Amino acid sequence: MIQRGEQATENTIYPASIQEKAAVRTMLIVEDDEYIGEVLVQAIIQETSYLAVLVPDGQAALHTAAEIKPSLFILDYQLPRMNGIELYDRLHAMPELEMVPAMMISARLPQKELERRDILGMHKPLDLDEFLQAIDSLLQY
Repeated sequence: MIQRGEQATENTIYPASIQEKAAVRTMLIVEDDEYIGEVLVQAIIQETSYLAVLVPDGQAALHTAAEIKPSLFILDYQLPRMNGIELYDRLHAMPELEMVPAMMISARLPQKELERRDILGMHKPLDLDEFLQAIDSLLQY
């Protein structure tokens, strides 16, 4: 786990490369707070069989999503240069990603926008057990 103050690389992938985990469902986490992002990644890889890819902003998310075709988007609402709703709309406009479910996390969620798009909202600070249960329920299709 990256310790507070250490630098994560863009497109940090845990626990192994995408090629090694091709059959595993992948979560794309977009979180600009490196510490929160790392906590979410660690919770997913330690408590589930899923792969987690962490990126710091919307532009990196658009590039990464096109490459990996994730099974779930976990989006912070308050991102630099593009908020989570704008990012969700752009991700869902991409071929093959229009049906990918999403979870949005923030201390302040735009509830009407989430309902309009059928996005699950979770308030920060997150309860990790509820977070992991929400992932499982979103992937039950």
